[in-house]
Amino acid sequence: QVQLVESGGGLVQAGESLRLSCVVSGGSFSTYAMGWFRQAPGKAREAVAQITWSGDSTLYADSVKGRFTISRDNAKNTVYLQMNSLKPEDTAGYYCASKSVPYAGISMRSSTWATTYTYWGRGTQVSVSS
Repeated sequence: QVQLVESGGGLVQAGESLRLSCVVSGGSFSTYAMGWFRQAPGKAREAVAQITWSGDSTLYADSVKGRFTISRDNAKNTVYLQMNSLKPEDTAGYYCASKSVPYAGISMRSSTWATTYTYWGRGTQVSVSS
């Protein structure tokens, strides 16, 4: 059984940084694409960043490009999200997710990621004050 556990959230001021981590147990982490998603109260879940199984390709939401960086360490079964220059509008619950098809690609189209990420963590809260 695949389990994902996020950590690193918190309350920060605008302009500050946070680093989220997601440790994955079970499954074949090194063969799965991974993603970070977020959901604010009253809003739909959105894809923030995704990374291929090898780490050689990444995708970002336009709202976080240049500020957030996704990375992974396959030896540690861990995926990270470095968040710099945080803004109040980044406030949300952040969720880590994993695909279950080995070597699958990544796409920011919601019709694709919504149906291809199989395993989800419980989330970590990020709150940014102005």
